[in-house]
Amino acid sequence: MPGSITSNLQDNLSLVKQKFGNSPDIIIRELKIGSSKAKAAVIYVQGMVDNQLLNDFLIESLMQYQSSSQNETKPEMLDNIYDLVIPMGGVKKQTEWSKLLESLLVGATLIFIDGTDKAFTVASTQGGESRSISEPTTQNVIRGSRESFTENISTNISMLRRIIRTPDLWVESMKIGTQTNTNVSIMYLNNVVDHGVVKEVKKRLKRIKIDSILESGYIEQLIEDQPASPFPQIYHTERPDVIAGNLLEGRVAIFVNGTPFVLLVPVVFIQFFQTPDDYYFRFDIASATRFLRVLIFFISLIGPAVYIAATTYHQEMIPTQLVLIIAAQRETVPFPAIVEALIMELAFEVLREAGLRLPKAIGSTVSIVGGLVIGQAAVQAGIVSPPMVIVVAITAIASFATPSFAVAISVRLLRFAFMGLAALIGFYGIIIGLIMLTVHLCGLRSFGVPYMAPLGPYRPVESGDTLIRAPWWASKKRPGLFSPDNVKREAGNQMPAPPQPRTIKNESAEKGNQNES
Repeated sequence: MPGSITSNLQDNLSLVKQKFGNSPDIIIRELKIGSSKAKAAVIYVQGMVDNQLLNDFLIESLMQYQSSSQNETKPEMLDNIYDLVIPMGGVKKQTEWSKLLESLLVGATLIFIDGTDKAFTVASTQGGESRSISEPTTQNVIRGSRESFTENISTNISMLRRIIRTPDLWVESMKIGTQTNTNVSIMYLNNVVDHGVVKEVKKRLKRIKIDSILESGYIEQLIEDQPASPFPQIYHTERPDVIAGNLLEGRVAIFVNGTPFVLLVPVVFIQFFQTPDDYYFRFDIASATRFLRVLIFFISLIGPAVYIAATTYHQEMIPTQLVLIIAAQRETVPFPAIVEALIMELAFEVLREAGLRLPKAIGSTVSIVGGLVIGQAAVQAGIVSPPMVIVVAITAIASFATPSFAVAISVRLLRFAFMGLAALIGFYGIIIGLIMLTVHLCGLRSFGVPYMAPLGPYRPVESGDTLIRAPWWASKKRPGLFSPDNVKREAGNQMPAPPQPRTIKNESAEKGNQNES
């Protein structure tokens, strides 16, 4: 394709038709410009423009154009149309085919005029059908904003603009994907963020050379620090209030067009146990809930492994009465505890996957009924024992209670490794596994930030938002790992207090004293 357009209208139109293979959704509307009778053409992609805007404010304005003089030249007419005729924003003059086609494919309208080697791109005609803002589907809202991101990157960015109303909220955009040309934007607070992290984010994004980006998961897998680790090193969410809160702490958000999930970097491990509701409720309630989530995490991780180790190697650690009950119920089971656990875990994983893939109306029913039927049938057939069914069921419920789905998936994979270690050497295997897991987590980085911070390395000043949440009046500083140059968040003396005691005057007694005098 030539680099620049020509002054011949038909040649330009033929080139557009050839480039798109005469696709029927590429609409070419040829017309004459008002009294000048000059030939022109309006080109747009069907379904990607607002037809009412296009007809009422663009095509009609061109057809009603009145020449400023009888001797008006084509360059003069081009300038007059640009300055006086098109009553819309986002109008640019272009000569390069690459920029013209790029604008056309994102919903802009092209205007070619015969006899000129320039064309207009009108970005304000972008429209078409899109999903409206709705409630989040993957992160339930108990308290707070009920808005969620959509698939439109412009809408998502504007939602953040409405929350954080400061000119320091900066956005930088680029296109990634040789075929899809996907719009990718990074957002950060310029007066809060660590600019070294911003440079690293842009460096990693520009390094991506791929034909398509269809979802933010592509970006996540291409820019993370340790791709071999089972743990997520980038946080994703569809809630604008989560993004706003993290931007105010100094993190960087990555928006990808076509997906409602926005990425956040850098992150720390404890962040995956936090929810937005923690910051909307009282600090004591939020702290207790966080402790519960950490306990749930360990139950989900090593629950079956502890049962296998205790019943196989360490029966003396179980109360005698309970050991006798378990032994009596396992008397008819022909398999060792590890085989029992694997059978039930795999059955639950199959049911969980089936529940996700089936329609919502029957997916949850199949998961619940299937679990009950399979568990009862397996016990009656003597394949597994009732205690094993209870342990696996509690573990499955614990995995559902983990706030982050990405961490829950990682735990589901690691659970099998801990079960194998427990079957080999009992509690010693579990301890070895936990030590190896801790070493691995302490060695991870997220865009240069230690994954276990502020617990490892321990930073006492920033430990107020980890396993517990300090009250807002005590959270005076931002995390220094994300915002080293602007850590002050609030002024001092923010702790609420009751009013000073007031003395109440006894007016009747005073009047009595006056009368006596």
